[in-house]
Amino acid sequence: MHKVNIADKFARFADHWSPKVVGELNGQQVKLVKFVGEFVWHKHDAEDELFLVVVGSFRMEFRDRTVELSAGEFLIVPRGVEHRPVADAEVQVLLFEPATTQNTGDVRSERTVERLERL
Repeated sequence: MHKVNIADKFARFADHWSPKVVGELNGQQVKLVKFVGEFVWHKHDAEDELFLVVVGSFRMEFRDRTVELSAGEFLIVPRGVEHRPVADAEVQVLLFEPATTQNTGDVRSERTVERLERL
């Protein structure tokens, strides 16, 4: 058992749209990701995802609405719901999701990360 300092972990990487695993429990992974700009529209057929904003803000676009998120706020995207994260400036986000979750869900693109780095 050891504590994890989230700010220290974020300081260890600069790349965008590439989640890093910082913890695991009960088949779930805690991941950190930085991003800016638009991601791809996608969905996860079998997994829910939690997005917790640590630094900055972003919006989660859905086909029928948009949700604005700021530091200290989180959103759970239910399985099967198409979504797209968009950030006008760099944002730092903690993700909590099943270990089986592919970052681009049902879409393959240049942003698909096959093997997640562990910090």
